[in-house]
Amino acid sequence: MKFAWHYDCPMGNLLIAEEKGKITHLLFESKDERIHHHEIKETPLLQRAAQQLDEYFNGKRKNFDLPLAPQGTEFQKKVWGALLEIPYGETRSYKDIAIQIENPKAFRAVGMANNRNPISIIIPCHRVVGHNGRLVGYGGGLPMKEYLLDLEKGRS
Repeated sequence: MKFAWHYDCPMGNLLIAEEKGKITHLLFESKDERIHHHEIKETPLLQRAAQQLDEYFNGKRKNFDLPLAPQGTEFQKKVWGALLEIPYGETRSYKDIAIQIENPKAFRAVGMANNRNPISIIIPCHRVVGHNGRLVGYGGGLPMKEYLLDLEKGRS
């Protein structure tokens, strides 16, 4: 079964989804079309995800401990794996990620994979910035990205 649940965060509404006991999506409400076949029901896993998100937004959690199952290409999964290695409160550029996955010229493709991340915040695509440190592109909007980075730096 596929389940989804609404989560209210300080910057708006999110939708958390699971399938077969793993988190498959954490989406900003405006992108919920990807989970239209899910039953809206709060499950123990979705409750656990919400609790960990509460802890994160309250500055008490730096790493998530949830089973994840993002769906994508092998390249996308490689990028998303690299995002999980970015420490809390730090950022990397698209080029840094391309180098990390041993494909140094693929920084634009890294950007596209970042854009397709189905489990935002938990897979921290907000920690990826432009090569000059500028905030660029984020599915939840640049104010949300700035909020998340400030939160992680203790400025929120």
